[in-house]
Amino acid sequence: MALKKCPRCELNYILDGQPYCTVCRREMKGERERDPLQELCSVCNENPVLPGKDLCLLCLMEMSKQEASKDVPPVENPLEMEEASEMEEIAIDGDDDIPGAELGEIDRELSLDDIREQEEALDDDEDDQEEL
Repeated sequence: MALKKCPRCELNYILDGQPYCTVCRREMKGERERDPLQELCSVCNENPVLPGKDLCLLCLMEMSKQEASKDVPPVENPLEMEEASEMEEIAIDGDDDIPGAELGEIDRELSLDDIREQEEALDDDEDDQEEL
């Protein structure tokens, strides 16, 4: 069990049976070393923080979801709503706004009887034209 220098880096020592030192093997596999100066998330203490933030991506996304859910107003249960019979009645003061003469004229203009008479007259005219 003699030690020899790593043939790749020639800095580290390895045992006779190993081809490369652990540092060179890690570099060849593509594994990155964790930076000891890199900060970890202040919430989960597992993932590295985003640049300029104190949180990792996962914790930041979770917090934004929680904030969004706080902004949504709670949906009222329709069973807990007051029934129409329990609600206060609203008094409409419409009689004072429109003078009596104009109110009668408006009622005549909006009367459905006149519209029905006009439709019946049109139907009668169409029936008369079909008979000819």
